[in-house]
Amino acid sequence: MSWLKRLFGMEKPQNAEVNPTPQDVPQAVSTSAATTTQSIPPERVGLNGEYDQSGLAKRVALAFDQDSQLTDVETLWVAQTSSTVVLKGKVPSQEILDRMVSVARSVNGTTDVDTSQASIG
Repeated sequence: MSWLKRLFGMEKPQNAEVNPTPQDVPQAVSTSAATTTQSIPPERVGLNGEYDQSGLAKRVALAFDQDSQLTDVETLWVAQTSSTVVLKGKVPSQEILDRMVSVARSVNGTTDVDTSQASIG
């Protein structure tokens, strides 16, 4: 099973990217009928560049799926707190955890990776 399927119950969307170009978000201006655009914060960019509250975690899961050295570790979960990727649960070895941290850090929008809730075993 893939990371995306197990964690978010979704198959990889067509054209999904780890680091997509963010879409502009229309924002109504109350003083006129015109609209302006607002950029999406990097940690909220979804798999296709859309706004997604869990965008960073989903893109990290996609990055794990795309890394041939990482298989779905069914005892580890990926979450996010703002721009921090949180890895929690168990991983088989320190080497796999180190690889996961490296991959997570490479995803645009990641400012830190918290492994305090991850254990080896």
